[in-house]
Amino acid sequence: MMPSRHFDASPRSIGGSSARRHRGAHRRGLALAAGLGLAVLWTGGALAQAIQPPGDLMRPQGQAQNAPRPAAKPAPQQAPAAAPNAAPADGKATRATIDRVTAYYNSVQALSGQFTQIDPDGTKRSGDFYMQKPGRVRFEYDPPSPVELISNGQSVAVRDRRLNTQDVTPLSQTPLRFLLAEHIDLATDPHVAGVFQDERYVTVVMQEQVPMLGTYRLLILFDAKTSALKQWVVTDPQGYDTQVTLSNLQINKRPDPKLFVINFERMLQ
Repeated sequence: MMPSRHFDASPRSIGGSSARRHRGAHRRGLALAAGLGLAVLWTGGALAQAIQPPGDLMRPQGQAQNAPRPAAKPAPQQAPAAAPNAAPADGKATRATIDRVTAYYNSVQALSGQFTQIDPDGTKRSGDFYMQKPGRVRFEYDPPSPVELISNGQSVAVRDRRLNTQDVTPLSQTPLRFLLAEHIDLATDPHVAGVFQDERYVTVVMQEQVPMLGTYRLLILFDAKTSALKQWVVTDPQGYDTQVTLSNLQINKRPDPKLFVINFERMLQ
């Protein structure tokens, strides 16, 4: 994964005639795709976030970091005996688990299926996605959404077919670079702030400080038994979450390369 960089949220070019129309479309299109890894940070304000086990991190959608939480239930007087393969008491994943998930995800070079996105305001969107490592992905939202996101390995384009706009950002300046990397190492990557495990998930917590904007957090959830990628949650510096859940996955079935072609001529219209 590349070292921490400042995110350039401005478009390189745009299709359409009105600057005001472009700005509105750019914000809507990128905000809609935030949970897919762009982590668009339109609002400033740093937010200090302590790394805690995932059970404490997974807040209801749209709930800010400093929102009140229900009182914890009293602990039982006598804890049950731990199962032979139980996760550590502190919730941290073992090195064997980290290595297993790392090896499995590195073996997955192509992935496709359906996704469901839940925005901070509770809006639910869905669609199809196609991924080919390194660096290529396509997310197609179901109607009535006119948005699609394409990465060709170097650039990420967010298209709005209804408004005829297209915004392009270098892949290296988006968190998608981690999900689309040909090789990852969860044990040594400097952006990995913690890896936790429970009976259902192995949860990777990543953080990156964006100058003048604050800290964004990316939680990536893998199935505890199969190591399959199941979900990720992008938290912006104000503490609002966008969640993406994957389903009906096809592993290592190569998608059509044409799915990852960005039409740059659209930017000159």
